[in-house]
Amino acid sequence: MMGLMRDREDARGAGGAVGVGEAVEPGGTTGAIGVLVVDDDFRVARVHRAYVERVDCFRVVGVAGSGEQALGAVGELRPDLVLLDLYLPDVFGLDLIPRLRTAGHECDVMVVSAAREADAVRGAVRHGVVDYLLKPFDFEDLRGRLERYVVQRGMLRDTVVRGQEDVDRVLAGAAMSVPSALPRPHRLPKGMSAETAGLVERTLREAEGSLSASECARLTGVSRVSARRYLEYFHAVGAAEVSLRYGATGRPERRYRFVGAGRGVVSGGSRA
Repeated sequence: MMGLMRDREDARGAGGAVGVGEAVEPGGTTGAIGVLVVDDDFRVARVHRAYVERVDCFRVVGVAGSGEQALGAVGELRPDLVLLDLYLPDVFGLDLIPRLRTAGHECDVMVVSAAREADAVRGAVRHGVVDYLLKPFDFEDLRGRLERYVVQRGMLRDTVVRGQEDVDRVLAGAAMSVPSALPRPHRLPKGMSAETAGLVERTLREAEGSLSASECARLTGVSRVSARRYLEYFHAVGAAEVSLRYGATGRPERRYRFVGAGRGVVSGGSRA
């Protein structure tokens, strides 16, 4: 079996050995989403690992520097999500996915790569990756996608299919009919509370125009990170729309506007 070295940065040198943090039992019994970072550049892998561990609900269980090491690490560590670079020293990253499935591994895969070729993107879609993020990227880029993944994962796990509408909602990642298809409070993604969701929903409903995560945090008293997570949840289920506001410098600001009609996402009605 592949040797696993715990918390040793020098294990991620040119040879691309696997570095593993504190062990997480298979299946994510800690409640965190276990992530395997796969990148042949140990410096890049270190940065990506640090990014992931700054996001609530995520925990890096290992780092692999080659395709073969990634296969071994998935089998031993059983991560929920693999952050997969495509340019690996021994194999093209997308070719790992069918090998994982043949071996019976059901982990999700998010591509993080500099590969901009249309064939690579089409191949990733065919292989069912949950997202495709181009390098270089910063923490905010990855965090937004990880937060969206949490919401989609919760929807897939908790959805009860009663008809075509439920199937469409899962496939599209948004409600086909906002009033009837939105998740109820007991179906919020793990780690979210109905009370905080209701507070953020009411604040978003009563806002004149749109709100940023920072503005929502100030109005509700929750942290900016929490406000953004709930706002992204409402966006994912189709209850809020997102627009970008561009300033003179820096990254554009994401702004959210409530678009749900009829019953509230959490409350079942307006909470005036």
